[in-house]
Amino acid sequence: MFLKKRIIATAAVIAMAAAAVYGSTQEMSQTQESGSGLQLFRGKETIYCWYSDEALSGYINAAAVSFGEQNSGVRVIPVLTSDSEYLEAINQETLHSDQIPDIYLLSSDSLEKAYLAGLASKVPDTVGICNTDHFSQAALSAVTYDQKLIGYPVYFDTSALVYNEDYLRTWATQQAEKELAGSSENDEPIGEGEEIIEEDSLPEDQTTEQVTADEAAVNALAEQYFAEALPSTVDDLLNIADTFDAPEGVEGVMKWDVNNIFYNYWIVGNYMIVGGDPGDDRNDIDINNPETIQCLEVYKALNQFFFIESDTVTYDSVIQDFIDGKTMFTIGTTDVVKRLEEAKADGSLAFNYGIARMPDVSAELQSRSLSVTGAAVINGYSEHKELADCFAAYLAEGYADGLYERSGKMPASLQAAENADNGALMIFADEYADSVSLPKMLETGNFWMQLEVLFSKVWNGDDVTTLVQQLDETIARQVGGTEN
Repeated sequence: MFLKKRIIATAAVIAMAAAAVYGSTQEMSQTQESGSGLQLFRGKETIYCWYSDEALSGYINAAAVSFGEQNSGVRVIPVLTSDSEYLEAINQETLHSDQIPDIYLLSSDSLEKAYLAGLASKVPDTVGICNTDHFSQAALSAVTYDQKLIGYPVYFDTSALVYNEDYLRTWATQQAEKELAGSSENDEPIGEGEEIIEEDSLPEDQTTEQVTADEAAVNALAEQYFAEALPSTVDDLLNIADTFDAPEGVEGVMKWDVNNIFYNYWIVGNYMIVGGDPGDDRNDIDINNPETIQCLEVYKALNQFFFIESDTVTYDSVIQDFIDGKTMFTIGTTDVVKRLEEAKADGSLAFNYGIARMPDVSAELQSRSLSVTGAAVINGYSEHKELADCFAAYLAEGYADGLYERSGKMPASLQAAENADNGALMIFADEYADSVSLPKMLETGNFWMQLEVLFSKVWNGDDVTTLVQQLDETIARQVGGTEN
């Protein structure tokens, strides 16, 4: 709340300065037009905010109204435009219109292109929020180019593990029963419990007290298994897959969209480096290394356990299979929480679910998810940079408490994420804080398509070492400027 007031107060100062500039003109206009009514916005500062994702409409429109209400000398006009040739459209409007986009929303991987075109400038950070008290370092790195912050992190997307809690509890009970069944039949009962079974319904060699005690022992041990059930490594996942006696209707322990790099990159994200954390360092590219190859070998082996046919799955299909109770685990992005809650509300999801961090590849090899950040960028050609800066900060944090509710997008603001009071969403926030963002370099614009091809070939059994070498050579040529 303090920050919101601070942003509004700063904007008010700017608005007052603008009013002073226009004061004499406004006074003359009022004198000349007395008796005929005043023009409502004469003397107001107007800024234009462009965006291309319709899902943001409710949020940006509400933020614009709120910002204008708090600053009577300011109006913000949101402009939704097609995402086709989005930056080109901004550039054309900047060159040929007097209503240029002063601020616009842009994916972080396009920031280099925007900056080199003069369409992005270093943020003044008038209200002082571009630091790790307000955003994770991952968020700040995502909006950094050439060691300068050229945008505010507004929202993000990343991936996390989604699990069926009921199935996981069933698995825990199964493990407890198997462990206790392996103990000696001559062992004494572990304590006594309340009578819940009729004596004459028991086998001749069993007492009520013994059955009740055995159930209590199973339940207690099952709770221990469940408390440690969430997989911390891929081996843990495979152990569950290998030991789960699946109920009827379960088609597989885990299924995810193996065609999309967003749901695969966590396997190599900690070792396949392209541009460093900010994604713009051409001297920090490391693709062909032993760790990357080892991680991809693990990925290749997963096909032997989960038998996912890449030509038959999509993200929508695997999430629907999860909702239908056909799988125990899947991988989802931040949108999955809203979809699961809606399914729970309409009754199509009939179990408890949870969200967990992505497991490490192994005890020795760490995982790291991919993320993309939506940034509020100030046009380098804007004549209202300070005011645009205030509204950008308002979008990123001052009004961010309403972002998820109005758009379904997860706020990058640490405070807004905490205020959401949603444990599932907080897991995504934690995953994002350790994530690697899409690189910004123009030369690597097709890197993700190339990487999807690599993952597809690895999944279908091609040689990992050869594929990694080929990708490394291709990217080296592109970044080095010697590509044929």
